[in-house]
Amino acid sequence: MLTKADTRVVEGPPKRVALLLAEYDTAAEVMHAAERVRDAGYSKWDTHTPFPIHGMDRAMGLADSRLGWIVLCGALTGLTAAFTMMYWMNGVDYRIVIGGKPPDTIPSMVPVLFELTILFSAFAAVFGMFYMNKLPRHNHPVFESDRFAKATDDKFFLSIESDDPRFDLKATRKLLVASHATQVEVVEEEEE
Repeated sequence: MLTKADTRVVEGPPKRVALLLAEYDTAAEVMHAAERVRDAGYSKWDTHTPFPIHGMDRAMGLADSRLGWIVLCGALTGLTAAFTMMYWMNGVDYRIVIGGKPPDTIPSMVPVLFELTILFSAFAAVFGMFYMNKLPRHNHPVFESDRFAKATDDKFFLSIESDDPRFDLKATRKLLVASHATQVEVVEEEEE
């Protein structure tokens, strides 16, 4: 026979701590908080602001984006593919001389070279951005917070994810409180 002490009410699936979310009133406050978190050695964290803040990348310790190199590789691949395709088709495989002009000259290839260079670089930019931003991720745990809706209006947020190697709930909360956050919230998500 079960007693009241043996029964537990389960209110849905079990939850785990996903991140700590700190709220700030000004851009300067979130900038200084980002510097403190960077100096503390955290690696899986982000800032959320209603507008871009000049200098935030430096405050977060972010390196220059590698997307430009990905686009350059895509452009060079497109240029090489276009040249190889046109040289083979016009100069080797089906050589036809029209108007006394050799079929494998560069000036006649320029439009196709340009188009495939742009096409491949555009695809590299889109898919590189998806890869680097870890997309598609349909719902980030930060959206579980009701306060986070103010991030698009007039509040500034800093989130530190729980799978960061340095994450400790008490120590991380203490760091965020010391950075003059107006509110620090534990955001939970359902366990998978």
